Amino acid sequence: MSLMLTVLLASCASKTVKEPVSAQRGENLMRYARNVAVYEADSGYQMEVLNPWDTAVLLGSYFIPKEGFGSVICFSSTQWSVFLELGEINRVKGLLEGRYVHDQRMIDLLAEGTVKDVGTETAKNIELMISMHPDVILFSPYFDGNQDNLKVTGAMLFPFADYLETTPLGRAEWIRIVGMMTGRRDDADAWFNDIETRYDALKDLCSDVESRPTVFSDLAFNGQWYVAGGQSYIAQLFKDAGADYIWKDDPSTASFPLDSETILAKAQHADFWRVTNSSSLPMTYESLKRENAVYALFDAFKNHHILVCDIQKTGYFEKSQIEPDVLLADFIAIFHPEKLGEEYQSKYYHLME
Repeated sequence: MSLMLTVLLASCASKTVKEPVSAQRGENLMRYARNVAVYEADSGYQMEVLNPWDTAVLLGSYFIPKEGFGSVICFSSTQWSVFLELGEINRVKGLLEGRYVHDQRMIDLLAEGTVKDVGTETAKNIELMISMHPDVILFSPYFDGNQDNLKVTGAMLFPFADYLETTPLGRAEWIRIVGMMTGRRDDADAWFNDIETRYDALKDLCSDVESRPTVFSDLAFNGQWYVAGGQSYIAQLFKDAGADYIWKDDPSTASFPLDSETILAKAQHADFWRVTNSSSLPMTYESLKRENAVYALFDAFKNHHILVCDIQKTGYFEKSQIEPDVLLADFIAIFHPEKLGEEYQSKYYHLME
């Protein structure tokens, strides 16, 4: 019998339920995450997911039984990767965008049919999801998104808002949410505590650096150049790695568009430039120049100080959010190589050749 039968609503609406025990609300168990609050009860956890676009409003309140859920569909790689690392991948019955999976273990599970590809973000296979009888569907909330069509699955629709967290440890702490959803809270807490310890130790290495190199981020796309806000998670990584982010004073937590002229005027003489490459081909200085002649005008381009992450090669979207300490170490190794030594081997970011 499905574990969720104890908390189902009478209708096929989303399984957003109230805590079935009377208990005084205690302390929020989350320490860094700001988009979810978790309160413990005798028989489970009450989770309140905030609306990041209107923090006075909740996206929903959800009761999670102590033993977790039996079956889950994940819409994001940042979700199923945690189940995989916790040894609870048997709970995951489906995922979106299977063709983009990088992890060989998940590729094998998809190939053998143990985990099924349930479509894309814009073309979900609702009938297939209904046939799976999932206890919960983890989806990534969007400002203009609507998941009402998923109510027919009978599953709890849980907005997994990890990607909207504005700090590296805030994103990683959603590991603990999956831990609670699988009955593996102690293991997930220990995992996160280790991440926190390593991150803080690396951060301390750069807390008193006298020279902070300047850095800017990202590339133009479809005529717009989106830069990370000064209060974003990438801005926090730059700061913790001992760098001076060009847009550090901007109050935005999300990326915002600027024209190339504005970018050039402010960032032309920055020491470093961070980019990501989603192509199967390596990114080079020549390929960047062919893409946009403006790129060659920046000092970071001229001095070969572009740090790049090859998304496909590294599995960036599957692992980096649960390895903020590794991301931080990669940046430190580039901004302050003396801190980690020549023997350090980067995982995600490296200086482009």
